[in-house]
Amino acid sequence: MNALADNSFTRRLNALGQELKRPRAIVCVSSHWMTEGIAVTGMEKPRTIHDFNSFPQPLFAVQYPAPGSPEVAALVQAVVKEADVRIDFDWGLDHGSWSILRHMYPAADVPVLQLSLDITKPAEFHFKVGQQLAALRDHDILLLATGNIVHNLRLIRWSSETPPFDWALEFDAWIKSQLEARKFSAILGDALSTPAGRLSVPTPDHFLPLHYVTGAALPDEKVRFEYEEIQNASISMLSFSFGR
Repeated sequence: MNALADNSFTRRLNALGQELKRPRAIVCVSSHWMTEGIAVTGMEKPRTIHDFNSFPQPLFAVQYPAPGSPEVAALVQAVVKEADVRIDFDWGLDHGSWSILRHMYPAADVPVLQLSLDITKPAEFHFKVGQQLAALRDHDILLLATGNIVHNLRLIRWSSETPPFDWALEFDAWIKSQLEARKFSAILGDALSTPAGRLSVPTPDHFLPLHYVTGAALPDEKVRFEYEEIQNASISMLSFSFGR
């Protein structure tokens, strides 16, 4: 519902889009496109996908008509050596992309491609792909990864007044401390070693995109926290960047 909201999170996204250098294109790793193998969208006009149910009708009416870029898709194929990347002409932009981008770039005038998550691979694989995607930065391409550090829908509380669970606060703070210390290997190996981690990451899909950002960070770059909040008790909106 943040896609439709005017709140502190969405206003920060809008400000971030204005602060960043305008990218040539955006490659988005969304937690909502899981595949066997890696795919990147290659169409010139990706469709807006409404990949959810039981939400208000205005959410289904949202369109994000950003162009694609077959040229950038070919570049993604060239830089990723960890696996063969196939070009996909069926997917489009799911809500993991457009719910964020419609606030960052409301004019939908920056080309957007999605890169799928190979859900059969371990965390280390995704980190290595992120390292290889760092080459896109030399082409003024923004790598955007969307998910949630804490994402437990089974325990969600729909009231906006509900305070965060203690375990959600604990894991959110732990991830933040590891990012500040650039202990990316600890995030890869230890994230699920505690009860707080296992409650925060009951499934890998919303957590794996994080590894693409840490993988693409250059050695001398410090993390910048763009936004911090836990919504509905069990969803972390912690947002961070490298290379600002």
